[in-house]
Amino acid sequence: MNRRDWLRTLGGAGLALTLPTMSSRVFALPAQADARFLLVFLRGGYDAANVLVPAGSDFYYASRPTIAIKRPVADGASPDPAAALPLSADGWALHPVLGTTMLPLWQRQQLAFIPFAGTSDMSRSHFETQDGIEAGLAGDGHGGGMPRGSGFLNRLAQSMGGQAAPVAFTDGLPMVMSGALSVPNVSLKGTGRTPFDARQTQMLAQMYKGTRFESLIAEGFELRQTVAEQAEAMRKHEAAMRSAEGESMSGRMEEMQAANRRALSARGFEQEARRMAGLMRDKFNIGFIDVGGWDTHVNQGGAQGQLANLLDNLGRGIAGFAEEIGPTWRNTTVVAISEFGRTFRENGTRGTDHGHGTVYWVAGGNVRGGRIVGEQVAVTQASLNQNRDYPVLNDYRAVLGGVFRRLYGLDDARLAQVFPGTRSRDIGLV
Repeated sequence: MNRRDWLRTLGGAGLALTLPTMSSRVFALPAQADARFLLVFLRGGYDAANVLVPAGSDFYYASRPTIAIKRPVADGASPDPAAALPLSADGWALHPVLGTTMLPLWQRQQLAFIPFAGTSDMSRSHFETQDGIEAGLAGDGHGGGMPRGSGFLNRLAQSMGGQAAPVAFTDGLPMVMSGALSVPNVSLKGTGRTPFDARQTQMLAQMYKGTRFESLIAEGFELRQTVAEQAEAMRKHEAAMRSAEGESMSGRMEEMQAANRRALSARGFEQEARRMAGLMRDKFNIGFIDVGGWDTHVNQGGAQGQLANLLDNLGRGIAGFAEEIGPTWRNTTVVAISEFGRTFRENGTRGTDHGHGTVYWVAGGNVRGGRIVGEQVAVTQASLNQNRDYPVLNDYRAVLGGVFRRLYGLDDARLAQVFPGTRSRDIGLV
């Protein structure tokens, strides 16, 4: 089989490793572009109120009779593995499952949280809100002349004047990375089967030996093997969930799968975060990954259960990323966001429904952490948006614009390319 036929086969097999039309600078990180930025998108709308717990709010405990996280134990009392971990004097606390992964970053002042964060979108639609966030445009969505379908991370890369090396760790190119600049995607998720046998894999690897694509080809085949196993495990897990919950769960499962948009599972993120760190350490300086499974309408759980398992995997993934990226962590910023939060009150099936405001995570060796930052309000019934969910007091475009100004020295004109119609806001995160 000749080279052209091999490339045709590669494309038809769906090996999500984009190779064509990339300039060499994408694969050779400019020496002056030291900052690394990774955006982690939690698709499905995660329940922020059970992660950054308002443990000082009586209203929180009245609103969540079965899924609330216990108040932190008093000083000198016996430890309780189900109790929230205190973070601040004004009552904020952390889900206990994050005690071994995220709490150490908080204590090293390398982790901050931004409550009451999000977008002005009030549709509570996974798809509209996800698309709006990834576009990063203001007003009617036309964004002051920005082309429709362009994403803010693509525009960020363009604004850096040749110093960007972006990558999407996704099956296909997500909207946030779409635009005028060509961006490669390296999938961490598979279809459950490998497109080539061992002999074909060896032949293709030999074809690219000695070229600038050699390491990426090898990385791609390694990933395919790992994620094929992961996809099969995920399929079995979903089948078990349907069996345990009965047919009434099927509609919710379909909604969850649609909201995930083929994103990597939280367990998959934990497994592949170290591989991502190696690629961002050596080749790329702007990354995107989406993680699915956060649409917890039913049996969400409290200190244990569905949400706790997701958080455990997410925390392990971020901690593993930080460890694997090594000394580069001191120049790295990881931001975890979601399209929205969830209802403050639990529903009749011991879960939560689509909400509005959420909590962003900001981790990194260059982060001024150990703080709860941004505009805040006391957590009471009176402060809820529409008597339902957290309000949005910290617009994601303004906050991320402030981060990008710090990381890349962008002036107002270049920030206006990234987030048109938005004034950036520096809240001292980095």
